[in-house]
Amino acid sequence: MLAQTLLRIDTYDRFFQSFGYECPLPQHLKRTINSGFPRYNLMVDAHFMAEMCAGILVAVTDYDRVEGDLLLDVAREGETTAGMGGRQFTTKEGEIVLRDEKEIICVLCQGADEKTRVRDDTANVLFYSYAVPGIDATYLKEGLAVAAETMAEFGRGSLKGFEVFVTRAR
Repeated sequence: MLAQTLLRIDTYDRFFQSFGYECPLPQHLKRTINSGFPRYNLMVDAHFMAEMCAGILVAVTDYDRVEGDLLLDVAREGETTAGMGGRQFTTKEGEIVLRDEKEIICVLCQGADEKTRVRDDTANVLFYSYAVPGIDATYLKEGLAVAAETMAEFGRGSLKGFEVFVTRAR
């Protein structure tokens, strides 16, 4: 099982490198091995657990800050969004992005936006993951289930829905 998780992390790493970016999963794995799971808050902790248990890249967002419907899209060269921590993300042609009806809220290889980052007052979260070529949807289901079930149990909340959408590149 660990060998398969490591292979998935390596698959994500190669994908990120193809766009010229460093994948965060290898660093998350090293930190987890050396120090255990990080402890920030339940929402972020559940996201790290999902990543390490399933070997997939997971994001967590404050769902109440999403404006309208979500759209998985391919970016045009030079689109910008305010990333977490004051970073500015500028897209490359063909990068995978998640948009709400107002703006990009996540650039797969660069990170999530500041607007939808989870905060102490976050009440409704959305965990999401992107499969890259070579990652089967089964692993997304496993990882996202870890995150959602952890939040529901330890956050004394409830699951409102659980879906994995599978699309194929054209």
